[in-house]
Amino acid sequence: MVAESTTPAFLEAVLLGGLVISAAVTLVAGYRVIRGPTTPDRVVGLDTIGTNVVAIAVLFAIQSGEGYFVDVGLVLAIIGFISTIAVARYVTEGDIIE
Repeated sequence: MVAESTTPAFLEAVLLGGLVISAAVTLVAGYRVIRGPTTPDRVVGLDTIGTNVVAIAVLFAIQSGEGYFVDVGLVLAIIGFISTIAVARYVTEGDIIE
């Protein structure tokens, strides 16, 4: 027996649209990471990819009703923040740990 979804059809459409838009923006940011032209552009592209992966995890958690995807999103957000700070320090100062 298949359980019926309690999510309204409008919310399902909005969630699917958000997932598609986040995936498309992630692909565009991936292009920026590959093509450059400068290191800060690549860093911003990677940060954008990390943010979009967190958004995709949370949207999927809402859509599927599985709460552990929110935990995954939080861990990815923390890792993304720390890595962005480390790369920014490396780009500006040439050293991460003084």
